[in-house]
Amino acid sequence: MPPAPLKLLLKVSGSGAIMRRYFVVNGFDGALTLLGLLMGFHISDSPDLQVVITSCLATTLALGVSGVSSAYISEAAERRSSLAELERAMVSDLKESHHARAAFWIPWLVALTNGSAPFLIGLVIIVPLWLARGGVPMPADPLLLAMGTALVVIFSLGVFLGRIGGIFWFWSGLQALAVALATLGLIRLLG
Repeated sequence: MPPAPLKLLLKVSGSGAIMRRYFVVNGFDGALTLLGLLMGFHISDSPDLQVVITSCLATTLALGVSGVSSAYISEAAERRSSLAELERAMVSDLKESHHARAAFWIPWLVALTNGSAPFLIGLVIIVPLWLARGGVPMPADPLLLAMGTALVVIFSLGVFLGRIGGIFWFWSGLQALAVALATLGLIRLLG
């Protein structure tokens, strides 16, 4: 079944907002997870930079795979159910309709959005670690720089949500940042 234009599939399925939510929610989860992992390494005894990078990459990859698979499974089931309900209501077979194409393609798009968020955000967060490992002089401890990057990403995601929701962007960013700082505080207490 060939896909219809993406814009049409998104309109028929009403998935634009869902994909945006998935990206932000899973991006936030990924950033907060890596922030926690980095904090754990920071309070440990001088961790090897390669071990930190490998751990962060493995975590980022696992979050990405988890995001793709979980979103695809749940979204495909929901789309099949909605299509079957629409077919019953219309008393007709919709196999060749845009609704059927959307039921087939949208779960893949949602899954890729969901999985790419923590993966791409995770890669951004660990850039300071890669640079330091590559011998680039860093102005501070690479772990602290990576944690700072994670905090900037989390604040930015909060700003993005604030703009979507019509909330003062700075306040929304601060709320997201407060969650991250509280997480760091809890990890510090446990460490």
